[in-house]
Amino acid sequence: MVSQIPEQLIDEIRQANDIVDVISEYVSLKKQGRNYFGLCPFHGEKTASFSVTQEKQIFHCFGCGKGGNVFTFLMEQEGFTFQQAVTHLAQRSGHSLPERYLNQVNSSNHSVDQISLQAHELLTKFYHHIFSHAKEAELARNYINDRGLTDETIEQFQIGFAPDSNEITTQFLEKKAFNLQELVSSNVLARSDQNQIYDRMRGRIVFPIRNHLAKTVGFAGRSITNQEPKYLNSPESALFQKGKMLFNFDLARSEMKKSGQAILFEGYMDVFSAYQAGIKNVIASLGTSLTEHQAALIRRYADTVVICFDGDDAGINATFKVAKLLKKVGCQVRVATIPDQLDPDAFIKKYGGKRFKEEVIEASSTYMGFMINFHKRQFNLKIEADQIAYMRLIVEEIAQLKSALDRDRYVREIAKMFDLSPGAILEDVDQIRKKQGSTRNNVGLKSHTNERVLKNRPKRLLPAYHNAEKRLIAYMLHDRTIAEQIKHTLGASFNIEKHKIIVTYLYAFYEDGNQANVSQFIERLNDNEIISEVIEIAMEPITTDVSSDEISDYIRIIRLEQDDKSIIRELIAKQKQAEMNRNYLEAAKIGMEIMRIQKELKEK
Repeated sequence: MVSQIPEQLIDEIRQANDIVDVISEYVSLKKQGRNYFGLCPFHGEKTASFSVTQEKQIFHCFGCGKGGNVFTFLMEQEGFTFQQAVTHLAQRSGHSLPERYLNQVNSSNHSVDQISLQAHELLTKFYHHIFSHAKEAELARNYINDRGLTDETIEQFQIGFAPDSNEITTQFLEKKAFNLQELVSSNVLARSDQNQIYDRMRGRIVFPIRNHLAKTVGFAGRSITNQEPKYLNSPESALFQKGKMLFNFDLARSEMKKSGQAILFEGYMDVFSAYQAGIKNVIASLGTSLTEHQAALIRRYADTVVICFDGDDAGINATFKVAKLLKKVGCQVRVATIPDQLDPDAFIKKYGGKRFKEEVIEASSTYMGFMINFHKRQFNLKIEADQIAYMRLIVEEIAQLKSALDRDRYVREIAKMFDLSPGAILEDVDQIRKKQGSTRNNVGLKSHTNERVLKNRPKRLLPAYHNAEKRLIAYMLHDRTIAEQIKHTLGASFNIEKHKIIVTYLYAFYEDGNQANVSQFIERLNDNEIISEVIEIAMEPITTDVSSDEISDYIRIIRLEQDDKSIIRELIAKQKQAEMNRNYLEAAKIGMEIMRIQKELKEK
């Protein structure tokens, strides 16, 4: 299928989609030196080990080892095939693909997920049309108008209404050639106890739930009558996994990345009101408690999260849990308090977006400030025992703070609150931190996945010939002329099997008339281990004006290893012959000589 797209067009599509721009749609990247770094989207981490090089148009994670070009990134991140990645990037850059190729891609898209995606997209337009024009949606329109949403906001979020009927939606989908049974299987539609297929959103205002690619994958239905429950989300499916998605993330993520901040709400209406008021970095969880996956997703785009939940007991308790989780994944956490016991939507309607931003978001308290007040609710601080229990809790919280200045600040605040010596409290904090450090070290020794251990673990020392081969390949990837030189002096006579494979492909790549281009070269490779090895080698810094002496040294080291191995093979043959002749003393001497040479090889 790929062969039907001219290789030149694939190259044009790759060149038109800068890897930094594409990956920035998924990860907040910051330039450090010549490369860009961010939190890896493929494994959990608090310290950025995911590197992107604009010069070479490749990425590599030093934590999990994944790497590739712009196509392979999308294949890993989105689960795309190569064909789908090419198609997606062609659409992104405005390139036209051959009609025959598109027809084959479309025919391969008739999977359950693709059909479900098409049905959701069609239903989004259908519900929105009903909401905007149908007489039976008048109550829904009145409700939304009463909530202060403008026509522009309604259009932006494609707010809709599902007809209060068992047949209208299903008949509409049948006319569009959908198989209703398939839609039941993929949770687009539901089946009643009486075996009737129906729309579970019927009679509700419908808010489309979009994925990060702005494709509708589910719906949130809001009752406007006595229908229970008040809010109803689409059930989980392969496309719609509530614990891995965030409401309005597709629209908010660019602003989150730009500002470095995300505002987290509980409700959809809070998001609508804030967005309408010009506050664009707003998201909400999908009717469930925030998960670690969602928290990590937020962290990839924003350093700071302002939690803005309702001020009732349920909202405060939820804030506590979410704050802990966000802190765990490395976010700077702030907590907004809304005056007059209003929810965000009500405050914005009453006072406007400007005051909401200034008096709620910008006036939000720090994580520690929230914790100090939150824990007070559990105790009667007029009682000595409660004072001690409260202080122990707060000291535990203070001990978690990384900054010594922050610890000192809150130690002084607590000391002043209870008329105590800051030194005594700080001593307790230091003791807790020492215990925590010991525990962390023990955990790190037990777990090979511990981030700190991975980061601080010394690199395994490689033999000189191994390093020489890697350096030589790095220069060959960078310079076609050097590759030609090595081809005539060494050919594929490398000692490491992976390196033999890489240079064999590289020679063929250059023979086809290609210039040095790692991003283009790895498309020739179909083995993930080989691709990872190429990317790892290509990410190594090299000098652009390497001397011929340095290249000659690498060749000499590689050949020396081959000569030594050849000598060992000859000695092993002689040893076997001596054993066959029952000359065991000679065999032992040869064995000692083999051990000596092998020891020297390891020390090289």
